Amino acid sequence: MALTDGAILKIKEMILSGELKPGDRLPREADLAETLGLSRNSLREAVKALTLINILDVRQGDGTYVTSLDPNLLLDALTFVVDFHRDDSVLEFLQVRRIMEPASASLAAQRVTPEELESMQRSLDASQLESTPEELLAIDMDFHRQVAAASGNTVLASLIEGLSAPTNRARIWRGRTQSDAHVRTSREHQAIHDALAAHDPELAHAAMLAHVAGVEGWLRMVR
Repeated sequence: MALTDGAILKIKEMILSGELKPGDRLPREADLAETLGLSRNSLREAVKALTLINILDVRQGDGTYVTSLDPNLLLDALTFVVDFHRDDSVLEFLQVRRIMEPASASLAAQRVTPEELESMQRSLDASQLESTPEELLAIDMDFHRQVAAASGNTVLASLIEGLSAPTNRARIWRGRTQSDAHVRTSREHQAIHDALAAHDPELAHAAMLAHVAGVEGWLRMVR
């Protein structure tokens, strides 16, 4: 194991054990290196690596802190990597969405509030026949984001949002080339909303599965 990797694991163990908590300031570099049995250079490289993935926050002139470790913050690194996807991997992203989004809809059906349902409906009502594919995509993304948030699982919601971007081009393409895409999408979104409003997890799961699988099926046909 490389020295830097070993240093990263030791800092990780301190956080997982609770010795270092979210928001805590790390001990002075010299003291921490001595405590962990590391060279200061190895420790420095480990801190750089953990800063890149938002585990640590180096504040110039103040010290190094453990971040909030909020899922949205930690998954920013995943979003960065996802941005490098190739066009031929879009189907794989849709396959992942087909697994995750029905699960989030099922959870949302159990936890959604009247206020969240009202907000979702307002988003759906903003869709107009004359809306451009780009405008429809924005509404689509907002609706899916709200469903994921209503699941109450912040990790799941962050993963869904992070994995959504690579499919945006295909969704716009579908809107431009499939004559009934707008009507079909609106109908499927409303079905998902109605299942959530009925607090029916199985129906919500099935409605979301049909919706996401429809985009995947269309893309398979036209490729």
